[in-house]
Amino acid sequence: MHLTGAQLVRYALEQLGVRFTFGIPGVHNTEIYDQLASSSQMTPIRVTHEGNGAFMADAVSRTSDEPGTLLIVPAAGTALAYAGIGEAFLDGIPMLVITGGVRTDHGFGYQLHEIDQLDMVRAITKGRWRVNTHADIVPTLFEAWRVATEGEPGPVFVEIPVNLQLFPGPVTELPPLPAFAAPPAPEAAAIEQAAALLAHAKRPGFFLGWGARDATAQAIALAERLNAPVATTLQGLSVFPENHPLHVGMGIGPAAVPAATHAFADCDVLLAVGNRFAEIATGSYGLEPRWKLIHIDLNPKVFNVNYPAQIAITADARLALDALLTALSSPACAPVAPVDQALRERIAQDKQKYLDEWLRHDSRGRVNPARFFQALRRRLADEAYLIADDGNHTFLVAELFPARRSKHVLSPTDFNCMGYCVPAAIGVKLTHPEAQVVGIVGDGAFLMTGLEIITAAEHRLGVVYYVFNDGELSQISQIQTLPYNRKTCSVLPEVRLRGIAEAVGAAYIEMRSDEDIERVIADADTRARGGQPVVVDVRIDYSKPARFNQGIIKTTFGRMDWNDKLRVLGRAAWRRVRVPQ
Repeated sequence: MHLTGAQLVRYALEQLGVRFTFGIPGVHNTEIYDQLASSSQMTPIRVTHEGNGAFMADAVSRTSDEPGTLLIVPAAGTALAYAGIGEAFLDGIPMLVITGGVRTDHGFGYQLHEIDQLDMVRAITKGRWRVNTHADIVPTLFEAWRVATEGEPGPVFVEIPVNLQLFPGPVTELPPLPAFAAPPAPEAAAIEQAAALLAHAKRPGFFLGWGARDATAQAIALAERLNAPVATTLQGLSVFPENHPLHVGMGIGPAAVPAATHAFADCDVLLAVGNRFAEIATGSYGLEPRWKLIHIDLNPKVFNVNYPAQIAITADARLALDALLTALSSPACAPVAPVDQALRERIAQDKQKYLDEWLRHDSRGRVNPARFFQALRRRLADEAYLIADDGNHTFLVAELFPARRSKHVLSPTDFNCMGYCVPAAIGVKLTHPEAQVVGIVGDGAFLMTGLEIITAAEHRLGVVYYVFNDGELSQISQIQTLPYNRKTCSVLPEVRLRGIAEAVGAAYIEMRSDEDIERVIADADTRARGGQPVVVDVRIDYSKPARFNQGIIKTTFGRMDWNDKLRVLGRAAWRRVRVPQ
């Protein structure tokens, strides 16, 4: 039979279970867009910027089993999508990127968009393909998604020349979707060694990352079996429920909240699952390992990079924790210990003291972050989704917003790209239309991608965006204040958020002080349930820094030699005298 390349793309995507594609049509992919318009399964979502489309696709993959799929024009579209593809790559998120390609059938050079795209995306993709024949299209797309999802997930890139899309070509059959390989099971000997180490530990502790997102039930059972406090990474915030009495917060070192710092102070065996011990997770590598490390991850390359592991296990988190639970039930291991009520009480007391510290803080007529997040938590169902952007507010979310469902709190982490929240929330709402979806975004990040709310308005997606408005790039301005005693390029001009909201079809509400919090959150939720996106202008108080920010400054400063410390302190002191802020 003879089919066009566009027809073959549609068939492959339908077999993969794709419901939404994100991108902008152009001369090199319009035939595919025309095919998608005829599909009863798929809806192509036009975006205002390909980078936003990539963030949407990323969020679809993070919160569902559907392939987050980007359909873009070559060269310029790929360049604009680069940030979102890079975020998915470093955060371990599967994404299928499909782009058109220049014609391969007429021999002319210097074509529109002619560039080596495969080389362009080599650093941020797990695999790259340029299709050469009609018969290769379906198998290539299937293989690309296999690569995207096997092992540590990540984005893949497929270029399909426009002439293949436009014209029919010979195809012998339309193959069904192949069965993909099962995730790797752990080595039995390594599990037995890990179980023995945990069983004889005096103070075991767990440090869970995004890789443990599908192993929450196993992590809870194991933590309760061992009386182990549980901390998470930033990306893994939601993998262990905050309302469990063994949950302590994000991080375990000097940049962590007091509940985590105290609970892990005498940890002798640390079980790390789906956690790469990256810069944010470790508070700028501020951890001082006094523990024996059992490290479980799908990617063996993460072992022993920053912290040595006594036992390294390459495996799927759920399979590994299931195996550990079985091994710990064997006669060789100690019997189940009674619940350590004292540990749970200390964790609860430390959490409450830290919250009380925030609630006592004088926000001087602006919105206290702790009061805001407490009220928001009360209004949201446990199944609601919260998407944070990159900035000062990210760590306030981590410290002050209780996450209760795995994969329901998202943030850009290792690529750390500002502008993620607005489009990512749209991707979440499309795939979970009945759920409450809220975004927490700083004013600086909102300026990058806020106009994409027009896409939410077009599709009647009731997302509530809480814009933390303080007139600065606060994460940077706070860091600048101590060593420089001045703020360079981190103070923003006045932005009238009402005008942006009205321009894109969103409702606009102001939250000026603590007295407004409950009323405004309720009003925003009601409007969103009617299918209208909402922009809430939150006059946030950032005068009290997050514990994370304090910790990384102290760790970074402490790592300097004395000459550099004296230089930094001397410069700050001199400027404070000469140019008071």
